[in-house]
Amino acid sequence: MEKEHKEFYERLEQKGFSRRDFMRYCTFLTATMGLSSSFVPKVAEVFAAPTQRPTVIWLNFGECTGCTEAALRTVYPSIDELILEILDFAYHETIMAAAGDQAEEQLKHAVEKNKGKFICVVEGAIATKFNGAYGKIGGRTFLEIAKEVCPQAAAVICIGACSSFGGVQAAAPNPGGYKSVSQALGIKTVNIPGCPPNPVNFVGTIVNYLLLGKLPALDDLGRPLFAYGKTIHDQCPRRSHFENEEFVLEFCSEEAALGYCLYKMGCRGPETYNNCPIAKFNDGTSWPVEAGAPCIGCSEPDFWDKFTPFFEEL
Repeated sequence: MEKEHKEFYERLEQKGFSRRDFMRYCTFLTATMGLSSSFVPKVAEVFAAPTQRPTVIWLNFGECTGCTEAALRTVYPSIDELILEILDFAYHETIMAAAGDQAEEQLKHAVEKNKGKFICVVEGAIATKFNGAYGKIGGRTFLEIAKEVCPQAAAVICIGACSSFGGVQAAAPNPGGYKSVSQALGIKTVNIPGCPPNPVNFVGTIVNYLLLGKLPALDDLGRPLFAYGKTIHDQCPRRSHFENEEFVLEFCSEEAALGYCLYKMGCRGPETYNNCPIAKFNDGTSWPVEAGAPCIGCSEPDFWDKFTPFFEEL
């Protein structure tokens, strides 16, 4: 075990990350997951010396690959650590070496070999109309692939608004009949919505599974409570300006420069559940409201239809 720890920290140092930086991240992740500080060493252990490597099959349907791009930008663990050390990625179209028929054979083999034991991550909504005219892979429709793979998984994690709730594909008029995974297949899923979601929420869900042997507690929409238990508004650093009725009425104004509340500019924070103000993006650098852009509610169901036009007060 000590040898594994030493090798892990040596790899971190080679990438320019110190042990202190790593432990700082583990502390942040532990707090994000809603666990006490006593779990910090255990969370670190999941990365430094994992005792199990669950097989992951990552399916891509109607999407823009933005969720994969977000996941690739996790800071700790870096994506190669996540893939090679913590998870066994058996299939992921974007990052796997195989292509074409070889990739599809790999998918078939991975499902057969790990039936009932693998984690299925789905990115993208599923078209249900016109016999796959709105999406096929290897000659098979999105719906056919999903029906074949998802029910055989130990758990299905939907990453992004599209697989969780349908996303932009399901917005009116939705000619392809796009639906979320749970709607298309009639199964329960763990939903990590956002456009894209914060990768720390995906990592936290996986770490919860590896650390505690179960998926995190969910809300009534299938979202992890540790990430989606409170509204943006309740956690927003501009909340005091809202209470004092200090609003931005025009972008690039003096009120905007002073960091006043963006509610009058169409911020959907009061209706949106997510941990953006706490987790932020890009290694905790910033998030939309901090950068002066109102929340558009991208982690809520049907946000394209329900919250548009954006930048206008509801």
